[in-house]
Amino acid sequence: MDFYYTIEKPSIAEYKDRGSKFTGYAFPIKTVEDFKRYLQELKKEHPKATHHCFAYRIGLDGNTFRVSDDGEPSGTAGKPILGQIDSKSLTNVAIFVVRYFGGTMLGVPGLINAYKTAAVLALQLTPIVQKAVEVNYTLRFDYTQMNPVMMIVKQGNCTVIKQEAQLFCQMEIGIPKNRLQEILDKLHDLQGVEVLTELGKVK
Repeated sequence: MDFYYTIEKPSIAEYKDRGSKFTGYAFPIKTVEDFKRYLQELKKEHPKATHHCFAYRIGLDGNTFRVSDDGEPSGTAGKPILGQIDSKSLTNVAIFVVRYFGGTMLGVPGLINAYKTAAVLALQLTPIVQKAVEVNYTLRFDYTQMNPVMMIVKQGNCTVIKQEAQLFCQMEIGIPKNRLQEILDKLHDLQGVEVLTELGKVK
């Protein structure tokens, strides 16, 4: 797999049914910590909401995911939200649906429809993007090599994750998997540039 689909920008959408208000929030996330931060922010923003339901999926293998009905009948909130993430084959995405109860019970089918619709609307308002699967490497080089290194990084559509620039520079980059060998070859052709894998081994 050389590419995956995700979102780049947060979005908010609202759905109402028989007095209850469901606000859907979609966020791009990379870690469980990102998800926890957004959940805390939404709980602070909506302290009087009846429910803060959510689903997220992280990672290229799709194995890191979680759903929560937050007190709603089992399977009526988290699963329908996750279903919308999966129907678009997305990853690194969290969707929260905040509910304010309007006084009328919606029943199981009504709840499933409401949480699903809030998730659908939130995803409609943010562009879905295709991103290259990247492999992380650390580069170490003399400051005088900064320009040629940056030229290869930019031309190869690599992501600069971390950078420390002093007399001796260290840079962590993500190299697109489908161009990995080409870019590694170019970096190896530069004098005095050390290329290390995540495990600290010279590549």
